[in-house]
Amino acid sequence: MMRAITPLQVHVDPAFLRFIPTYTSRLAIISQSGQCQFCEPTGLANPADIFHVNPVGPLLMTFDVSASKQALAFGDSEGCVHLWTDSPEPSFNPYSRETEFALPCLVDSLPPLDWSQDLLPLSLIPVPLTTDTLLSDWPAANSAPAPRRAPPVDAEILRTMKKVGFIGYAPNPRTRLRNQIPYRLKESDSEFDSFSQVTESPIGREEEPHLHMVSKKYRKVTIKYSKLGLEDFDFKHYNKTLFAGLEPHIPNAYCNCMIQVLYFLEPVRCLIQNHLCQKEFCLACELGFLFHMLDLSRGDPCQGSNFLRAFRTIPEASALGLILADSDEASGKGNLARLIQRWNRFILTQLHQDMQELEVPQAYRGAGGSSFCSSGDSVIGQLFSCEMENCSLCRCGSETVRASSTLLFTLSYPEGSNSDKTGKNCDFAQVLKRSICLEQNTQAWCDNCEKYQPTIQTRNIRHLPDILVINCEVNSLKEAGFWRMQAEVAFKMAIKKHGGEISKSKEFALADWKELGSPEGMLMCPSIEELKNVWLPFSLRMKMTKNKGLDVCNWTDGDEMQWGPARAEEEHGVYVYDLMATVVHILDSRTGGSLVAHIKVGETYHQRKEGVTHQQWYLFNDFLIEPIDKHEAVQFDMNWKVPAILYYIKRNLNSKYNLNIKNPIEASVLLAEASLARKQRKTHTTFIPLMPNEMPQVGDLVGLDAEFVTLNEEEAELRSDGTKSTIKPSQMSVARITCVRGQGPNEGIPFIDDYISTQEQVVDYLTQYSGIKPGDLDAKISSKHLTTLKSTYLKLRFLIDIGVKFVGHGLQKDFRVINLMVPKDQVLDTVYLFHMPRKRMISLRFLAWYFLDLKIQGETHDSIEDARTALQLYRKYLELSKNGTEPESFHKVLKGLYEKGRKMDWKVPEPEGQTSPKNAAVFSSVLPL
Repeated sequence: MMRAITPLQVHVDPAFLRFIPTYTSRLAIISQSGQCQFCEPTGLANPADIFHVNPVGPLLMTFDVSASKQALAFGDSEGCVHLWTDSPEPSFNPYSRETEFALPCLVDSLPPLDWSQDLLPLSLIPVPLTTDTLLSDWPAANSAPAPRRAPPVDAEILRTMKKVGFIGYAPNPRTRLRNQIPYRLKESDSEFDSFSQVTESPIGREEEPHLHMVSKKYRKVTIKYSKLGLEDFDFKHYNKTLFAGLEPHIPNAYCNCMIQVLYFLEPVRCLIQNHLCQKEFCLACELGFLFHMLDLSRGDPCQGSNFLRAFRTIPEASALGLILADSDEASGKGNLARLIQRWNRFILTQLHQDMQELEVPQAYRGAGGSSFCSSGDSVIGQLFSCEMENCSLCRCGSETVRASSTLLFTLSYPEGSNSDKTGKNCDFAQVLKRSICLEQNTQAWCDNCEKYQPTIQTRNIRHLPDILVINCEVNSLKEAGFWRMQAEVAFKMAIKKHGGEISKSKEFALADWKELGSPEGMLMCPSIEELKNVWLPFSLRMKMTKNKGLDVCNWTDGDEMQWGPARAEEEHGVYVYDLMATVVHILDSRTGGSLVAHIKVGETYHQRKEGVTHQQWYLFNDFLIEPIDKHEAVQFDMNWKVPAILYYIKRNLNSKYNLNIKNPIEASVLLAEASLARKQRKTHTTFIPLMPNEMPQVGDLVGLDAEFVTLNEEEAELRSDGTKSTIKPSQMSVARITCVRGQGPNEGIPFIDDYISTQEQVVDYLTQYSGIKPGDLDAKISSKHLTTLKSTYLKLRFLIDIGVKFVGHGLQKDFRVINLMVPKDQVLDTVYLFHMPRKRMISLRFLAWYFLDLKIQGETHDSIEDARTALQLYRKYLELSKNGTEPESFHKVLKGLYEKGRKMDWKVPEPEGQTSPKNAAVFSSVLPL
């Protein structure tokens, strides 16, 4: 029976209690502060002796007694163990034994290595074990699953396959057992397989694709960046015309070729530029801004960064898989032919919707007396839309007819045509007619039968479009083989037709396809090269029949003498369509492929751009532009050059539309506007908008400065010699734009100081150089005057169109990131005004200190301060150069500037007691804001 003992009187705060085994009735009482007292629990008087433990930490956390009763152990909060023993060599266990260790290693030691030898492999030198991550430890984000590639479909299955809609079925050829799949290891994987993941590619399905030489002008072009960026890159080497190319390094710039096609459609180019709406991300507006830049350019490449920025925000584009990741686009992953065809359908539909949302007077206020006045329609609808009549006939006799419209057509190839090795002739006009007036058998709901029934669906055309757009859909070996076979048949027919003349003039017998394609054959008969790989006609003749049918035939120059001029034929419902553009997919295993366009530029554009009157075909490969022969535009070597999109336009199309361009941007864009920021206060306004009586005039000065943030870091590599090579530059986005008055009583006072709201993820705010802080661009928490990029862009466009002159420092980069094309006579850049040939560019901070005795850009940059300083430097330039009349005296000033800069290592001194540059009076006439 257990009973309570007499309470113990102790002198410490007990935290741990342990019986001392050597004295069965003695108890050790330990406090957390390290005090130790031993007492008897029998109720006798306890001694007051208190022992102290000196812990490293402030508290004791644990205490225990060894099993041998020879040691006490205390553990403190710092992880240290304090040991009390009654002998120098205590034993902790009653029956302890020596520890048995493993046998020593019996492996012979390795011979010594002389690490000073240059030829010694470093892998032979062992390295110590470490807990740090190794360079070879790749993160999971850099790895991708590599699934086993699907085997090609049996040719017998493809030959006997029947399609119902988009579903194909075929009888089982019984060539292999159930669930039996042979697994073969390739001896060597081709480079093309590492870039393409689409098994339906014309050459991707082959086990070992043959290597075909791609012509140099068709290869993927890249920009070689140096430490000066693009300033020393020679674009004229790739483009000797006055046409503007497009830069390829922007994300999702695979659509550059299609932008060029739309631009050279005169009605589209003019009417898109007349469009303007209030929607922030409107593709029609952004495309009009890009077209305006292409108009102003004189051979310099442009970039569609703002257009592609708006394109990435469209949910439908992301849903259709049109937004590519940077890695996929750089490596060429995915089927570019399919991608650009989906993009073609998307852009026409999106432009039609954007321009359809506006009221007619506002949408076309720059189009003059245009005929586009039907409600619910748009310019794109008038140009591309084709009215269709879809008829569904059930086997019970019930017929359903409904009207629809389409903006483009997709080629539908004859079934089993590729399996016919005899080479049946099937001209392009027949395939196009079958694709437009499509007839197919499918299962559909019948209201009369009240169930799904086999139905014959036919499509008839009611109205022909002005621009005929065709997606080729060459996405598999079957379609590629069809194009190749028809080109061979057309080649043999052309040789047979002109064979007598060729053999008489060249004195040799023409043989089969392979013999004609030999180098000897090309040398003996140069005209043969123009006939090879050609199946596509340059012109089509289309006529609506009385029974809602359609007649389509190929049209040649000789047919015009037989049938009469095309304009006279239009009076009888007969239209002639001329090939205007072809978009092709270049298959290149080394670069992952690319997309290029052949475009026929008409007389109107040539007259306006180059001052000549003629028509010419051109190759557009991003910023490479080169004139080509017209036969090259329709020659498709299916081994490396695959057709994707065709554009046919009605003859004399431009005469049907008013092609005058009226600038839709009005002066009201410069007036005061509300801020998007919720927390902005009027007392924090840093600018005063222009009054109606202050509207700028031609030749007025405007100080401009812009600040940027980084969206993507640059991609660079270190070469073996230690130099840095930029593969892809960093992607910048404008964050703040400031414009200050350049003359008048309010000279130096900003009238634009807009912070640009962004929805994209910012990698680096560059606060030290831009003054932009996290949250300044967020409408929820920003206290700045926040607005959209489109709103500020319109303000700058109006200033450019009105003819003002911009003064700033490094304006070339500012306009490039803002995505503006400014005429050179409207740019006064102080970085070039105070510059000597073959010398370094001088910073704005050093120029302000040297000429104006001002200290600017102390801790961060301020765009208002920089714009004002640039204006004052321009005034100083006019003073020193006597308005440019004394260049020799100004040259001496520049020599003194460079000598001073070299002595000071181009650094501005920081003397003690120097006032902050922001407190220095830059303009005496600046009014308090």
